[in-house]
Order: sequence, then C-alpha cells, then structure tokens
Amino acid sequence: MDVSGRIRHEASALWAGGKGKALVTIALGWGLLNGTRMIYPVLLPSISTEFDLGLTAAGFLITLIWVSYAIGQVPGGVLADRYGERTVLLASVAIVAGALLVVVLAPTAGVLFVGTALLGLGLSLYPVARITVLSELYPDRIGRALGVTMATGDTGQTLLPLAAGVLVVGTWQVGLAFVVPLLIVIALLLARTPLPATTHAQRSNDDLSLQRCKYVLGELRHPTLLTMGVLLFVYIGVLQTFSAFYPTYLISVKGFSPAAASGLFSMFFALGIVAKPLAGVPYDAIGIRRSLPIVLGGAVVGFALLPVLSGFWPLALDTVLISTMLGSGAITQSYLSETIPAEIEGTGLGAIRSGASLLGSMGPVLFGAIAERGLFDTGYLLSAILLGLVTLLTFRLPRDRPSGAA
Repeated sequence: MDVSGRIRHEASALWAGGKGKALVTIALGWGLLNGTRMIYPVLLPSISTEFDLGLTAAGFLITLIWVSYAIGQVPGGVLADRYGERTVLLASVAIVAGALLVVVLAPTAGVLFVGTALLGLGLSLYPVARITVLSELYPDRIGRALGVTMATGDTGQTLLPLAAGVLVVGTWQVGLAFVVPLLIVIALLLARTPLPATTHAQRSNDDLSLQRCKYVLGELRHPTLLTMGVLLFVYIGVLQTFSAFYPTYLISVKGFSPAAASGLFSMFFALGIVAKPLAGVPYDAIGIRRSLPIVLGGAVVGFALLPVLSGFWPLALDTVLISTMLGSGAITQSYLSETIPAEIEGTGLGAIRSGASLLGSMGPVLFGAIAERGLFDTGYLLSAILLGLVTLLTFRLPRDRPSGAA
C-alpha cells in the first residue's frame, strides 16, 4: 500500500463506526482552548498598558495561567473518573468562556488576575478527560487519535494568536472576546455528539477517602509510572523554556529581526501539526521504547547545534529538527493512558500531568537566570543534555506493550 493509500486507510479507521464525529469535536475543542491560551502573549503589551502592569506583573499573569492549569489537572482527572468525560469537557469549555468574559470586562487589575486564574483552571479540566475518552473510543489506535487532537491543538496555537493580533488593532478586548462564540458552538457540539457510555463514573463511586488516596499514590509509585513522570517533567520544562526564550535568543544572540524571529517561532508550532499525528503511528506499531527515542533524538541534536549555527536558513532547518519533540506527547500520553490502572485512569493521569507541569514550570525561571549571565548557548547545551538523559530512561520501560495496568 502506498503512502496516500495508507493515509486513507487510517483516516477511514478513525472515522469508522461514528467515532470520527466524536474525535473531530474533541479535537476542535482542544484546538480552540490551546489557541486561547497562546493569545495572551500577543495581547500582553496592550493589557499591560491599560492596567499599568510592569514587566514582572505582566510575566506573572502568564505564569498564573500555567500554574492554575497544572494544579487543576488532578481534580479534572478525579471528576472524569466520578462523573464522566462529557460532563468534564463541557465544564471546561463553559468555565473558559466565563473566564474570558471576566477578563474582557475586568474593571481592575485584581479582577483581571482572578479571571486569568479561572481561565487556567478551566483549561486544566479538558486534557485528562480528552485522553481517557479517546482511550475508550480507540483502544487500538490511541496514539493516532491523540496525535490528531494534539495536531489540532497546534493549529489553534498557530491561528488564534494571529487572528488576535489582527483584531487587537481595534482593542485588546476584541482579541479575546471573539473566542467566546466559538466556545459556545463547541459546547453545543459536545452536548450533542455521541460519546462512549463512560465506565469511569462506575469505577469511582466510593468517596474520595484517605484510603482511596493512599491506593492511588501506591499505584503511582510503580517504577514504570515514576519513570514516565520524570520523562514528562523534563520534557515540559525544556519545552516551556524553549517557548519562552527562543524569540529573544534569536534577536539578542543571533541578530535576527523581530519579524524573522517571530516567523521561526510560529513555524515551530506549525510543524507540530504534522509531528504529532506522525508520532502516534510508530507508537501504535512499535511501542514507546523504539518510537520515543526517535522523536526526542531530533530535538537533542537540534539543541546541541543551536550555539554553532547562524543565518536564517540553517536555523530554520534546526527549528524543524527541534520541532520533532512536539510529537512526544502523542507517545507518552498514549502510553500513560494504557499503563495506569483502569479504575484510577483519570485521577492518575491528572496527578502525573499536574506534578510534571508544576515542576516543569521552573524551567523558564532557571533558564532566565542562566541567560542573564550571558550564557544563553550554555543553557541550550544543558537542554540537549537533559533531554538526552531522559531519552535514555525510555529503555528502562517494559518491553511489552501495556495492558491497562501498571
């Protein structure tokens, strides 16, 4: 079968049995939420001017989204286990829409910060429920299905900030408010789209007692899950650090214009649209031990080359190489959804993602301290080393594909 034939075959398999409508709806929701989060950096100068925010306060506004996003994933997973994925997905979209209205109508900086924290919490409810419902829809193609939704997330991160950048010419509020009607449409689609009859709610009818918490923590101490936690922590830290400082690095160290630096930065996320679905295919075929090193290996080489390259085209090619790391999410999250015991899948996945995200959020702070001392290149070499070391951890994972329990 040629490449085009194989693509048609995979697309047909994902769409078969009415599952495709659910996949498209969930993916569109994820793309819209992801894109909403990335609008903030585009609007930050205008927001800072209106509320008289200094650089530190403006930076904290962005940090607040990531911190609340990380914290909320644990309760998001618990709620998915107890009340079902549809309820949690709808709640996520509704909270984000409400939070955007609070931010747009904020009369003071205090209300602005409260609305932003609420936005992060709303965003945090969606990812775990998205993963668990897709794992039920596509038990044999979870890597491909997650790859599709993650690619849609990168599409949102590419297109929505561009749209907001055009609309902000009028007023920054319009750059956020235009998302609200789109969120309402997604909520209606989620309410009407057939989803699998959830078994999560039936698994967790017991109260969230201390005994249950001990059980969950005991299951998460399994060596396989601890290894995955470390992998996610380093990956998230490196990705957030790269996202925060790459344009600054290109301008201040490589001598790029702001327009050229922004172009390469946008290209990085745009490439994720391709990288994530492609990464899901080898995971389904050959497992995590052979697929993840290939995906992360490109980024290791790319980070190591950054200090020695110059010029637009060499760095553009290197950006392509680094962007392969975006495919790792389809692999690691598919593996986790298949490895965590079924009765705590949402809770366990939320706990691991939340812990890794909180720890990873320290990456930009540490990298910034290194960069302030004129050691930008050293920081990227350290990123290459860290990513290389955790790639080696992949070979500590079990050889056999997971069967739904750690």
